[in-house]
Amino acid sequence: MTDPFKTKKTMAATWFKSLRDIICAEFEALEREAPDDLYLGDAGTFVYEDWQRSAANGGGGTGGMLRGRLFEKCGVHISVVKGEFNEDMAARVPGADKDPRFWAAGISLIAHMVNPRVPAVHMNTRYIVTTQDWFGGGGDLTPTQAVDRTQDSPDAKAFHAGMKAACDAHEVADYDRYKDWCDEYFHLHHRDEPRGIGGIFYDRHNSGDWDADFAFTQDVGRHFIKTYAEIVRRRMQEPWTEAEREEQLITRGRYVEFNLLWDRGTTFGLKTGGNVKTILSSMPPVVKWP
Repeated sequence: MTDPFKTKKTMAATWFKSLRDIICAEFEALEREAPDDLYLGDAGTFVYEDWQRSAANGGGGTGGMLRGRLFEKCGVHISVVKGEFNEDMAARVPGADKDPRFWAAGISLIAHMVNPRVPAVHMNTRYIVTTQDWFGGGGDLTPTQAVDRTQDSPDAKAFHAGMKAACDAHEVADYDRYKDWCDEYFHLHHRDEPRGIGGIFYDRHNSGDWDADFAFTQDVGRHFIKTYAEIVRRRMQEPWTEAEREEQLITRGRYVEFNLLWDRGTTFGLKTGGNVKTILSSMPPVVKWP
């Protein structure tokens, strides 16, 4: 049987790999540019590791990890996987109640920084196919200092401007809706507090114009790396104190709580036979719960 989504799958998977290469090259450039008086040692580079799903499923991906002098722990991962949802997942995923088979490709990244004044960041975009197909993803910023965790902070304004630009260039996108969606999604319900200062989040995005939806998703990636790199270049010049480092480690604890308790991406990956190493690479390298 001919796969009606074959060309779209190829285009999406090719783009995610291209975006991975763009992002990793820029992050390595930031590693090299970091001031030697603040960041000791040699600039880090990404180490890549391919992985394959079990024989019962199909596909795999490549995990990219950077542990450097500026990026304390950074993962940039791509994957192309297929399989069948279990009964519980199939009942909750569009189109899977008719046929539990799925195909998914995407890119996901998380960066935890050495300098507590440089915000942590998360971004992912994906394309999923059942008997239906859709895009999803977004990006959000997590400053580790209370003074920066406000919508009026320079980092918040810059990040939201970048995400708004990605949306405003496309009629199929709605920045205000995606901003609110991000605020609702990245919320620690057990503490009733936001994870960071937000960004955009969208899911099950299918306007009926695949080319337009794909172009928008591509621009999310392009605007993300441009915007975040500018924030890092500005903030990485600032020295920090031990008290600021302590606050960073405590804030990272909130990040862990969200990813393990509320993040649907973590659940999706683990319940569909994903690579545990890359799924849990979002965990900070050092964290504190005082």
